[in-house]
Amino acid sequence: MTTTVIARKWHTTAEVAEMLGFGLSKTKMLVLTGEIRSVKVGRNRRILPAWVDEYVQRVTSEAEGIAA
Repeated sequence: MTTTVIARKWHTTAEVAEMLGFGLSKTKMLVLTGEIRSVKVGRNRRILPAWVDEYVQRVTSEAEGIAA
């Protein structure tokens, strides 16, 4: 018998807040301002893991540019 593990394709705003160590309000503001990309599915916002990675990459590269 084989077991298939299905990886999550989407994250909720709350899950992204937890992953980044941010509060829910800050994360929602980042989503609403477009800092973190998202799509609306029904009444809910969903965020691809790649979009979280994009945000982290952008913020860290900006910080490195300031530090240099």
